[in-house]
Amino acid sequence: MAKANSQLKKIIIMIVIAELVGIIGSVFTAPAIGSWYASLNKPWFTPPSWVFGPVWLTLYALMGIAAGLVWHSKSKIKERVLQMYGFQLFLNLVWSLLFFGLRNPLYGLIDIVLMWIAIAATIFMFYKVNKKSAGLLVPYIIWVSIATALNYYVLVLN
Repeated sequence: MAKANSQLKKIIIMIVIAELVGIIGSVFTAPAIGSWYASLNKPWFTPPSWVFGPVWLTLYALMGIAAGLVWHSKSKIKERVLQMYGFQLFLNLVWSLLFFGLRNPLYGLIDIVLMWIAIAATIFMFYKVNKKSAGLLVPYIIWVSIATALNYYVLVLN
């Protein structure tokens, strides 16, 4: 019972941290959505604006669960693995600042490519510690792959 409570606490802490990154990122994103972003030429596969909030809310929760499971593990490499997780989470936040806050698709593209690489590395490292955690990050890298293509086309079309 104590082990289950400890694991649940770690998962909740990691979900809160991930969701806070999303909230902080939204400070840069929200003001640009109705004005700057709405005025951009975007590719045909751009999801409707209402999709982004629920998707990111879900992805941050999955990321938090995954990180909480890794944190709870007995693995000797979990600290290093969680550092990589933290790095990709930092790049996630920086992307919002660069793309939406600074309204700079070029810097956003550079960041999101680095973020994609960091997510792939995180998945690989999570797999070594907890296979379920790695699987929980698959929707995240798929979504970031789509976001990378969107970022690229926004840069090219504008």
